[in-house]
Amino acid sequence: MTERPALSKGEIEVARVLWDLKHATVREVYAAFPNSRGIDFTTVQTYLRRLEKKGYVNAKLDGRTRVYTPRVKPRTVIRETVDDLVDRLFAGETFPLMQHLIEDRNVSQEDLDALKILLEQLTEARHESE
Repeated sequence: MTERPALSKGEIEVARVLWDLKHATVREVYAAFPNSRGIDFTTVQTYLRRLEKKGYVNAKLDGRTRVYTPRVKPRTVIRETVDDLVDRLFAGETFPLMQHLIEDRNVSQEDLDALKILLEQLTEARHESE
């Protein structure tokens, strides 16, 4: 696994927009933010340059305009971010994080039912592999 610096909240926001767009200029990423967000053009530009420097996006020149494309998939960023969170806040233990999410984040009954099914499938698969 490649070691990349962690992303700030703003960098993640910009990365999410770029993932949705697939490839975009600074102006296109900026335009994709809702006006209510209140982010300015130079901030988007700064975040995209940081994302490039950290290895999360690629940039190529199209004339005089830089076009950015994701280099890392969202799922990879989620995995790396959650792994870092579990290591830093929960000393590598996953159960306290799961317990916090279930108890404190108002998980819906529908999600709890889906989680129960997932747990049953994982338990069954584990027993089959033993």
